[in-house]
Amino acid sequence: MFKVLAVLAPLVLAGCASAPVAPPNDPVTLRVNVFRGASNLPIYMAQEKGYFARRGITTQMQFTPNSTEQRAGLAAGRFDIAHAAVDNAVAMIEVAKADAVIVAGGDGGMNELLVRPEIQKVADLRGRTYVVDAPNTAYALIGRKILKDAGLKEGQDYQLNPLGGSEARTKSMDTPAGAATVLNPPWNFLAKERGAKSLGTTRELFGPYQAQGVFVMRPWAKTNASALERYLAAYIEGCRAAQNPAERELALKVLMRELKLDARNAELTYKELNSPGHGLSKDCAFDMAGFQNVLALRAEMEGQWGGKPPAADKFIDLSLYQRARAHAKP
Repeated sequence: MFKVLAVLAPLVLAGCASAPVAPPNDPVTLRVNVFRGASNLPIYMAQEKGYFARRGITTQMQFTPNSTEQRAGLAAGRFDIAHAAVDNAVAMIEVAKADAVIVAGGDGGMNELLVRPEIQKVADLRGRTYVVDAPNTAYALIGRKILKDAGLKEGQDYQLNPLGGSEARTKSMDTPAGAATVLNPPWNFLAKERGAKSLGTTRELFGPYQAQGVFVMRPWAKTNASALERYLAAYIEGCRAAQNPAERELALKVLMRELKLDARNAELTYKELNSPGHGLSKDCAFDMAGFQNVLALRAEMEGQWGGKPPAADKFIDLSLYQRARAHAKP
């Protein structure tokens, strides 16, 4: 692992260190595309505390309905920065042949396998439907792996329904057609309020996973290295604020406002975000062991790379994150 980490920095953005650096507060507007969910708390806290503003950054937030549109939008330049499960970046690079790169981590996903109340165990999903965002990336792959390990064959014992983002999948659990899905906060809590049952967290059922992270297009990163570094510094500070017990009341207020949550679900969401190994990583750092699982899962479930995952450094450059972390304020 240490050998891999040592070579990450110069791989993709090697030209950035010698590139012209903009003044610290040179105004810039960055278009940031996200799923609507709890993983955005570091961004919201950075906005709330003025961490972006003091670096001259204005963030224009965009919400994506699904990962397919997000991947296509990033590749087409419709926005600058994506926050989502980093397996989407792997899919962009390997499947779509897009020149994307992962530049920071975020969290472990906080996912649960949710099922309708009549289902008692994973094997009971035989003959039912597993509802996903997109069938061949990220959390859908985790669910497919869990069903596979329970002896269920895709397309034979169960069907996939690519419905889209978490909000739509939460509502899908209201009907027998939506028998199972993977959800994270606050949607898992809202689904359980509507009668869904949890069969366990994906960390329990599958293992560690590098979920939410930050990815961009490589050419954009090289051209906008200073702005991206400043963005990442503010993001790290927002992550620190989200994990700081002294900022708990503000974090709860932000969660209730941004995600339209009541106090109870905001509390549950905040607790999950601050659950070690499951929620936010310290400083939203990248989880290399979890990413190895991302690649191994893709190799197994999609048959990529002949079933043998490649080295992680093909997909990652943490050099700007490391520089940003060094000057981010406590």
